[in-house]
Amino acid sequence: MILPSPRAVYRGLRKMLRFLARPARRAGSRGGPVIQTYRGYGSRDEVFLMGRVFRQPGLGLKLGEGPLDDLVNIARRTARWGIRDARVAVTVGDARASVTTDRDGYFSVQLPIEEPLPDGAFWQQARLELLPASEKSDAPSGERSVAATAEIYIPPREVDLAVVSDIDDTVIYTGVASKLTMMYQLFIAKARHRTAFPGVSAFYRALFHGESGERRRPMLYVSRGPWSIYDVLVEFFRLNHIPHGPVLFLREWGVTLQRPLPIRAKDHKAMLIERMLSLYQQLPFVLIGDSGQHDPEVYADLVARYPGRIHTIYIRHVHQGEDRDQAIQALADRVAQSGCQMILAKDSLEMAQHAFQNGLIAERGLQEVRADCRRRSEQ
Repeated sequence: MILPSPRAVYRGLRKMLRFLARPARRAGSRGGPVIQTYRGYGSRDEVFLMGRVFRQPGLGLKLGEGPLDDLVNIARRTARWGIRDARVAVTVGDARASVTTDRDGYFSVQLPIEEPLPDGAFWQQARLELLPASEKSDAPSGERSVAATAEIYIPPREVDLAVVSDIDDTVIYTGVASKLTMMYQLFIAKARHRTAFPGVSAFYRALFHGESGERRRPMLYVSRGPWSIYDVLVEFFRLNHIPHGPVLFLREWGVTLQRPLPIRAKDHKAMLIERMLSLYQQLPFVLIGDSGQHDPEVYADLVARYPGRIHTIYIRHVHQGEDRDQAIQALADRVAQSGCQMILAKDSLEMAQHAFQNGLIAERGLQEVRADCRRRSEQ
């Protein structure tokens, strides 16, 4: 392993500090409530959006731009805490709804769209506003107006397919999904080629554009990680030129008397995919996962419950042992009876070759995946 030079470490640390300080700086120097939003997704009839309301300290320090100011903003970000029972109004076009945050400050909204949204704009903008607090609420009252915006991906009318991909061990190597490890790889080690699997960015771009090059398919990502790594993953997708889309996490935030045990990750993943199947009712789906956890089992169950909706399943081979090979082959034989193909692939190129042969991607996309895998093997 070649260690970076001291100068490279310094530059990388400065980039990391600026990155970590960015959310607090973007929220403003004054303390108080802030609405944090995550990318949403939807159709011409309905949209889905998630976010969080939290309180951030102000500190009142004006240090100019530099490492010290970054450290102060990182401290402000670390000291945030969620606001429960806050009321948030969400507006998309002419549609409007209000939601209430949970005990950790998180909220989600499923908003029907009655008036047509503008054609040609694939990313629509949602407007969010913090409403006055209700009685018996921890939400802020009598403070300055708090607002935010969020991006929501609306695919074109002629889209032919939707793609749902796991992230951990499917796009990103094991262990890299931890926040500190990924930031070291992205900003200091310059090891983005060791962070993402070879060919994965080219393959996902090919799926996004389709065989015609103009499809702009919905690309939705699920992860077992917590919301705290959201910003890092968005930066990872940007640096690796992976088509960005909504990222949905599977980590439950604590337990309640009504739910004394946290929901299992695989159950939550199935629920999220079912929501997408319901939203895009006319579209077949491609599901991508890995063999290390429960993705083959979760996806096979979805094929059984939603016949005709799952076109192809790609499973990245990351396990060891013939028993797992046999178990996945049995699942592949089972889903084949419903007309779905489950492909256990050793790498992204094998997935891309199958996708090209079945008309899911263009030849140009296949060649880009092949070139990326070859380049990575020579490094």
